[in-house]
Amino acid sequence: MAGMRAVTLVALLLVVASGCLGGTPGAGAGPTESAATAAPVEGDEVTVTEVVDGDTIKVAYPNGTRETVRLLGVDTPEVYGENTPDEFEGIPETTAGAACLGRAGEDASAYAKDRLAGESVTLVFDEQSDRRGYYGRLLAYVYVDGESFNYALLREGHARVYESTFTERERYEDIEVTARESRRGLWSCIEGDVTATASETTALADGGEGPLAIDTLHADAEGNDNENLNDEYVVLRNVGEERLDLSGWTVTDEADHTYTVPEGTTLDPGATLTLRTGSGTDSDSTLYWGASGAIWNNGGDVVTVRDESGSTVVRRSY
Repeated sequence: MAGMRAVTLVALLLVVASGCLGGTPGAGAGPTESAATAAPVEGDEVTVTEVVDGDTIKVAYPNGTRETVRLLGVDTPEVYGENTPDEFEGIPETTAGAACLGRAGEDASAYAKDRLAGESVTLVFDEQSDRRGYYGRLLAYVYVDGESFNYALLREGHARVYESTFTERERYEDIEVTARESRRGLWSCIEGDVTATASETTALADGGEGPLAIDTLHADAEGNDNENLNDEYVVLRNVGEERLDLSGWTVTDEADHTYTVPEGTTLDPGATLTLRTGSGTDSDSTLYWGASGAIWNNGGDVVTVRDESGSTVVRRSY
């Protein structure tokens, strides 16, 4: 009898172990965000060799095979072609609406380059979707540092949900609604906000118009702000016709926390510059405040940008 109980116990342990080893994320349905952050995601490990735009990347497999990947379930505004506003709910079907989407497409591309360029990522395929799209590109969820980048695009308002069949569709639609209602990212282009945003963010203290706009202010980071500092950021845009030399310019909040832009920092006409609260390596499109805690109050604050002489260039309250 004791021998039979021992055999039964061993069999039970084997069943439990097989259950833990099976059911990997992406083997069937697309992985959820909680699964992605709780454990390493299983899929195809590749290196991003080029970011084409916000929703398309080129990758290399360890064996040298190269592929173009279209991010599954999401669609960012066009960068290299014309945008069609009626594809984005609430965006006015006007020249201004299309132009606003064009700028949003550039922001999405900059965001993708900042997060993905040169990084090792995991491709996860969805059994409800074709493995390849119409143009032969791989269709996949892209995970970087355990997070779904497809989902992050929607969360930050850089993309809409693409009309197709895939496992994560309902969850993606929910987060798109949240971003749209918050007028985050491209959704600031919704009718009534395009003109208001432009006039508000380019207004100088003396009532004139300046060359710099506060394009996006993301004060409420995902989760605990103090533990996710780089998801708290301000996006500045050069809305003038000449390159801006931002050397020595400052960005402050209402409590007088101050960031000074490094020497040699410039911003071309139409280009954007993202200032993240946390730490990282500065690039042409992204700067890091290096703060030890959150800067921007979720309940409201004032962003002020001054030039090297101390004159206010742009101020925005929220």
